[in-house]
Amino acid sequence: MTKGEQFTEAFEIVDAWVEQEGELADACVTLAIHAGIAFADVICCARLGKHAIGDDHNEAVALLKTVDPTAANHLATLLAMKTLAAYSHQGVTRALLVKAKRAMTHLHTTARSIT
Repeated sequence: MTKGEQFTEAFEIVDAWVEQEGELADACVTLAIHAGIAFADVICCARLGKHAIGDDHNEAVALLKTVDPTAANHLATLLAMKTLAAYSHQGVTRALLVKAKRAMTHLHTTARSIT
């Protein structure tokens, strides 16, 4: 939970700067993705006593889906942005940034409600 909240706090700081300057949106979305992954792990640990381990994020989505399909959809939304935000030469749009924040916030709220 602590890691997810650290990423969320960093997201909020960078997002405020993005709104003013219009840069760093890729970094901001990447922070949301990492926060979402951390919160998904919290949800799985609290409800299943385990979380997905490994590089295949599809396993994390599938595991989370067994306990919370809505949260799994939000995690899948974030993970779908990972290549664009972290590795592509194209930048994320403001609309994607808003979508990432919504998904991260849902996962955060869910994780907080069960811990």
